[in-house]
Amino acid sequence: MVQIEQLAARTPAVSVDEILKGFYPSPRFGEVSFNSYRPDPNQPSQAAAVKALEAFGATVGAGDGDGLFKRLFSKKVNGRAGIYLDGGFGVGKTHLLASLWHSAPGPKAFGTFVEYTNLVGALSFRKTVEALSSYKLVCIDEFELDDPGDTVLMSRLMRELADAGVKLAATSNTLPGSLGEGRFAAVDFQREIQVLADQFDVVRIDGEDFRHRGLPAAPAPLKTEDLKRQMHAEFDGQTVAMDDFRGLIDHLAGVHPSRYRKLIAGIDAVVWRDVETITEQAVALRFVVLADRLYDKDVPILASGVPFDKLFSEEMMTGGYMKKYFRAVSRLTALAREGQIHEPS
Repeated sequence: MVQIEQLAARTPAVSVDEILKGFYPSPRFGEVSFNSYRPDPNQPSQAAAVKALEAFGATVGAGDGDGLFKRLFSKKVNGRAGIYLDGGFGVGKTHLLASLWHSAPGPKAFGTFVEYTNLVGALSFRKTVEALSSYKLVCIDEFELDDPGDTVLMSRLMRELADAGVKLAATSNTLPGSLGEGRFAAVDFQREIQVLADQFDVVRIDGEDFRHRGLPAAPAPLKTEDLKRQMHAEFDGQTVAMDDFRGLIDHLAGVHPSRYRKLIAGIDAVVWRDVETITEQAVALRFVVLADRLYDKDVPILASGVPFDKLFSEEMMTGGYMKKYFRAVSRLTALAREGQIHEPS
């Protein structure tokens, strides 16, 4: 028997303590390591990235207990405070970032870019700096700058953490000096962007999206009238969130993205009726966060309506946020495969 719930009926509340305690890799990356990463033999930059991160990991906490002078001197010898993984979606950047986090001594933090900006909103900038300055390592996944405010905010945060001796590691689809391009007048914030770039040594990872290597095309959407039958066949004994897509979209507008992780807590699968193309930028960006949280928890999807490669408008898929939308489509497609044809995502 399937227990049916609705995401649109949930209004989760998250305390500051819960936000702080949540800065660790998702269950999908809960036990990964450098040894479990499988470099593509046709892409030597992937194996090189593993070596670079292992070497960087050896510097985390290396200067502890040596005094201020030794700490500052060691910082110069070791180079920049951070390492930055640049590459397309699906080449394993998050796997490698989580592997670094697992291998490093604590205290340490691991979160997405939006989770850090949410943390600042919950704690205030100064208290966030105070909380993270005692950490040995801060990992930032999916580093993107969506507006000028985020540019200034993250520039200051990274600079102050680096000055405090915190090691930084980040992943993104965009080189640090190019963050913000296509989203806002990046030239007006070049100083802040350059401050960000100066914190990191860049490691490029080439390759194709591993979620699509050798796998069949994404399954076609189901017919709406077949969803319940398929749901009971696939998810017997599990808890499934079944929603009308439009109702879910409307509900997300009233739930802060920092709460999306709790929004899907206890959900084993999701079923969406009548998926439609999203045409509003704010709605699309919120849905990207939900897609990331579902992918983190490996939640399979059954859906009717338009296929996921039509989830965002053509204008969005060629605009300033295109990398976010391509990543979301890639991840949702993988979860749909898992839901319908049991392909691991």
